Amino acid sequence: MGALKVGTSPEALYDVPNPTAIKFGYKDISSSDAGRTNDANVTMHKNTIASKVTISLSWSGLDGAAMRSVMQAFKPEYFYVRYFDIEENAYVIRHFYAGDKSADVGTYHPNSSFQIGGVTYKTLSFNIIEV
Repeated sequence: MGALKVGTSPEALYDVPNPTAIKFGYKDISSSDAGRTNDANVTMHKNTIASKVTISLSWSGLDGAAMRSVMQAFKPEYFYVRYFDIEENAYVIRHFYAGDKSADVGTYHPNSSFQIGGVTYKTLSFNIIEV
């Protein structure tokens, strides 16, 4: 089983190539009336209304076919991801969207005319953000 399963519904998930690195971020979303008050203690009112997960993903050394597989999996505007959540200590399925993607070409084979297998990518990285 791969580290990630991705799909357009929770019932239609499939494996993608395992990332080289996964980094988790947890963000609290505060209400619009959050902030400091002008009392004697200048009290902060965080007023958390939701918590969201951001996952930074990166792959190294992908060939053209693997790169296409990852790019296609995360292409829809919104998608579901099954991953092992460190806070839950269990596999979970959550709804995400992707941030900007960045890829570095490692090796280009000029006779391939960019056919699958003609390029080896040094890295691919992007964040996915919980909806």
